[in-house]
Amino acid sequence: PVAPDPHAVPDTASALLNFDGISYAKGASALRQLVAWLGEKDFLAGINTHFARHKFANATLADFIDNLATATDRDVHAWAASWLRTTGIDTLTAHVETTGNSWNLTVDHAGTRPHRITVGTYDHSLDTQTGTDQLTLRNRFELDIPQNGTPATLPGTRPDLVVLNDNDLTYAKIRLDPDSWNTALTHLSGIPDALTRAVVWNTARDMVRDGTLHPTVHLTAARTHLPYETDLALVHGVLGFVSTHIADRYLAPEDRPTALATLTSLCRDLLRRTEGLTAKDWEQCPGPTAPGSPDPGLRLTAVRHFIDAATQPDAIQDWLHEGTVPGGPELDPELRWRILTRLAVLGATDETAIARELDKDPSATGQEGAARCRAALPTPEAKAAAWQAMFADDTLSNYLFTATAQGFWQPEQSELLHPYIARYYPDAIALAARRGPAIAEAAGRHAFPSHAVDPDSIQLGDQALKNPALTPALRRKLTDQLDDLRRALAVRNAH
Repeated sequence: PVAPDPHAVPDTASALLNFDGISYAKGASALRQLVAWLGEKDFLAGINTHFARHKFANATLADFIDNLATATDRDVHAWAASWLRTTGIDTLTAHVETTGNSWNLTVDHAGTRPHRITVGTYDHSLDTQTGTDQLTLRNRFELDIPQNGTPATLPGTRPDLVVLNDNDLTYAKIRLDPDSWNTALTHLSGIPDALTRAVVWNTARDMVRDGTLHPTVHLTAARTHLPYETDLALVHGVLGFVSTHIADRYLAPEDRPTALATLTSLCRDLLRRTEGLTAKDWEQCPGPTAPGSPDPGLRLTAVRHFIDAATQPDAIQDWLHEGTVPGGPELDPELRWRILTRLAVLGATDETAIARELDKDPSATGQEGAARCRAALPTPEAKAAAWQAMFADDTLSNYLFTATAQGFWQPEQSELLHPYIARYYPDAIALAARRGPAIAEAAGRHAFPSHAVDPDSIQLGDQALKNPALTPALRRKLTDQLDDLRRALAVRNAH
C-alpha cells in the first residue's frame, strides 16, 4: 500500500524499507488519479483548506482526507481506504461492439478501486507528405469505472484504436480490445501523442510480464517502431525492458543471441537516424535541440544499448581504439568503461588492458569501472577473486561492491557461474549481518543471480527466506528478486 498501516511499521528499519517505487511512483500516480476523480476545482479547494488549517504545523493523512472531503460530495474516505491502504493493481479491459450507427464501449474492471479515466479514440489517416498510414485522434472523453452495468454509447463507426487511460490519469493495467491491439502493433509509432504511446507500450510490457503476450512479439514491436520514436524517455524505457527483462530473463537461453542481434540492429537504425549532430549539439546534451534536428540523447541511448547487446567484439573494439563512435559521440570515461566491460564479458580483453585503462582514468569512476571489468572476465580465477572481494573483504566500499557485483553475473557465463548460485544465499546473509542495511540492499539488488531462471534457484531462495539470521533489508530485496524470478519462469512456461 502507498500508506501502510502504522502498526505494520514497528521500527525505523522497517520504515526505511517502505521508501521505494510504491511510495513514489504509485503514490504520485494515486495523487494524479485523485485530482481526476475529484475534479481539479474541488481538489484545489480541498488542499487550500488543508493548507489554511495546518499552516506552520504538522498534519496527518486523516487531516488531509478530512479537508478534501469538505470540498466534494464524493466519498473521499472510501477512496483513500481503497487507494492508499490496499495492495495490488486493478486491470481495465476494453470491449467494443458496433450497433448500427453507433458503437458501445464496456470496460471490465478486475479490482476494487474507483477510477476516472480518459478514453482516446483514433482512426487511420494518410500523411500526404510522406504517404504513410498514420493515426489521427477522433475524440477523447471521460469515463467513471465501474460503469455500473451501463456501456458508453458513441456515434459513428467504431474507431480503429480505442485506448483506455489515454492521458494516464490512473494507476491500473490496461488491456485493449483485439482490433485495437492489432492496430497498435502495426501503427504504434503513428500514434500522435507521446503519452498515449507510453500507455500502449506499458500495456505491452504488462502483457509480457503477465504471460499473455509472447516476449518476441514485444521485441518485434520494438524493432518495428522504436527507430521512428522521437521521445527519449520512451526509447530509454522500452530498450531497458527489452534488454534487461526480455533478452536476459524472459526468453530461453538459446533464444538470447537472436534477441541481442535484434537489439543491435534496432540500435543501428537509431544511430543512422541521429547522424548529423554537431559539436554544439553534444555540448547541449542532455538539453533542447532545434526542431527537426537529431536528438543527442537518443543517439547516446542507442550507443549504450548497442554496446551492452554486442555479441561480437569487432565493432565496439574499433570504437574503443578510435576513441569515438562514427558520427559521434567521442568516448568519455563512462563509455570507454562500458565498452571494456562488454569486451570482458565476451572474453575479448584481459587484465593488462583493464590496468592500462585504469592508468588513463584513476578516478573513483575508473576504480569502479576496473572492478566491474575484472569481475566480468570469463575465467574461474576472475570469478573467485570477485567473490572473495564481495563477500570476504569487509573493507570494500559500497560503490566498489556494487561495481563488482554488476560485473559478476553475466547470462553468457551461466555454466561458469552455476556453482556460485548456491553460495550466494548463505554468503549474502552473513555479509548483511556483518555490514548493515546499505550493503545488504546492494547485495540483494546487484549481487543477486537474476539470470538463474529455474525452479532450483527459486527453491534455494525460498529456503533462505526461512533463515532466522536474515536481516530485514536483505529479506525485502530477496523477496522482490524471487518474485521477479518466479514471474520470469512463468513467462517462459506460458509459451
